[in-house]
Amino acid sequence: MIFKKKPVGGGAPQYLIVGLGNPGRKYEITRHNAGFLFMDMLAEKLDVKINKIKFKAVIGEANIAGVRCLLMKPQTFMNLSGEAVQEACKFYKIPPENVIVAFDDISLPCGGLRIRRKGSAGGHNGIKNIILQLNSDNFPRIKLGVGEKPHPDYDLADYVLSTFTKSEIPLMKQAMEKACDAVEYMVQGKIDEAMSKFSH
Repeated sequence: MIFKKKPVGGGAPQYLIVGLGNPGRKYEITRHNAGFLFMDMLAEKLDVKINKIKFKAVIGEANIAGVRCLLMKPQTFMNLSGEAVQEACKFYKIPPENVIVAFDDISLPCGGLRIRRKGSAGGHNGIKNIILQLNSDNFPRIKLGVGEKPHPDYDLADYVLSTFTKSEIPLMKQAMEKACDAVEYMVQGKIDEAMSKFSH
């Protein structure tokens, strides 16, 4: 299985796995930080640390299903996430189709999960900036459902920066567990398989 401690071999990373969020304690368990929370879980399962500072991000390295991967949590704040992604891609010559981005999605119910091969930003500022910086929307995504606004008049910024409720936390953990499994398929190029197996 994927989640055994394996030494990280030599050579450049072939894949970049990015979780989107905002740095700082006050944002830690907010909906907008679903990507960061996912990365923390992935790192824990792989028994690696994401703690090295480089590319305007905190990074770590891991072998997933025999594929060398760079794990990243951009520290630029959400709207400029693409700067960190672009710097790492340029440095390691990683093409957009080998960049996997995990982020919060308000169009999915809390605990929902959707894998996509590529697509538009769908109103997500972090994704918008990555598309801008990479000059491509051809990168796979892991959408982590955080639920819709409780009321149409509710301010979106306030909502995505709100924390998960007690009943939502187990749903999110479940989705993130599945997302960790999906990554194993995705880094082997089995995106269609990941989409059919894990999207719900």
